[in-house]
Amino acid sequence: MTLPLRVLMAEDEWLAAEVLAEGLEEAGFSVLTAADGQAALELAAAGAAFDLLLTDLRMPRLDGRELIARLRAERPDLPVVVMTGFPPPDGTEALHFGRAPIRLLTKPIEIAPLVAALKAVAGLE
Repeated sequence: MTLPLRVLMAEDEWLAAEVLAEGLEEAGFSVLTAADGQAALELAAAGAAFDLLLTDLRMPRLDGRELIARLRAERPDLPVVVMTGFPPPDGTEALHFGRAPIRLLTKPIEIAPLVAALKAVAGLE
């Protein structure tokens, strides 16, 4: 993959989404922001181009776990970074639909580890 990597971000906390998108864009990523999992799914269905999924787990309408499952049903190789204040007890095992890399980060999230996780799942680190 070549930079800028295109990130589809599903985050229902508007302020958090804005701060993360700004930090990622400063780090060289292109960010497409969705207000929740359903909005992210709609963007993907409409043909939005993205290389990676960055998603919260707890969101209204469609949660992160279901979003990952649905997107990976179409794209089993989609790299995913999950950010959550409530990590599942069994970690990424509970979220691992498909064979592509997945990382789990616990909120609050700093930009540097987030950038590193996105690059790692994309195979750039």
